[in-house]
Amino acid sequence: MVLEIGAGYVTGSMALLADGWHMATHVAALGLASVAYTLSRRFAGHRGFAFGTGKVHALAGYTSALFLGAVALSMLVESSSRMIAPQEIDYARSLPVAVLGLIVNLLSVYLLHPGEPDARPSGEHTGHGHAHGHAHGHHDHNHRAALTHVIADSLTSALAISALLAGRYLGWAWLDPVSGIVGGLVICKWSVDLCRTTGAELLDFDPSGLDERIRLALESMDDVHVTDLHVWCMGHGARSCIVTIATATPRDTAAYHQRLAPFGLAHLTVEVQRRTPVPLRAPLPTQEPLAT
Repeated sequence: MVLEIGAGYVTGSMALLADGWHMATHVAALGLASVAYTLSRRFAGHRGFAFGTGKVHALAGYTSALFLGAVALSMLVESSSRMIAPQEIDYARSLPVAVLGLIVNLLSVYLLHPGEPDARPSGEHTGHGHAHGHAHGHHDHNHRAALTHVIADSLTSALAISALLAGRYLGWAWLDPVSGIVGGLVICKWSVDLCRTTGAELLDFDPSGLDERIRLALESMDDVHVTDLHVWCMGHGARSCIVTIATATPRDTAAYHQRLAPFGLAHLTVEVQRRTPVPLRAPLPTQEPLAT
């Protein structure tokens, strides 16, 4: 990564520079994620975090997205300027560096390629229940994300090599800044997507529709009406819920917790309000007609 960025500035290759910066953005994102993991574990038991430190990861992701956006814009500006005013490119020195970058990325893909699945039955998860299974699922998501990133790096490395080969042997020097624009657009899209997902989590926006499913599950019980319901993400896919229900025949709160157990909520608060049943109105007595 560092070699590609340095060689890109020295040789004048925007394709090599874009590939190096593309790798650098992924390294920065992984670095911020590592810092977030460290901080969330360190302050996991701190009383100041009412619902845990899960959103530290969303904050790190949002910060990473802003950094990615700044890098993408600078790459687009630089590539566009080189389209207008082309610079001389040292193909002899830039090509070996690009090939080396591709080899490193392909090696990373090989190392991150999933191996044999865990053959242990689902009951052998050391008794942690849903929380442990959720941790495994989150680990799988992280692994797939990392694998996707290194595959994207491999594609941009291949694109950089193609642009350099076309410029050296076909005279298509314009393809070098074009590859820089393509790399900038790829990073920009990743930045926008990351901003959208992490920003939604920071603003407690939950598009999953879980609140409506919780409402239906509770109101399917006899004489239960949901008067207030709030569902939000606590980070790492864990969700919290506070619900107020009104009923004329209150049950023990354990019954409502059991009703919502399939949703795997990390935190659940149920407030039960007694509703006074409306008495049925007695029918009015019929009036005898007056005799004439």
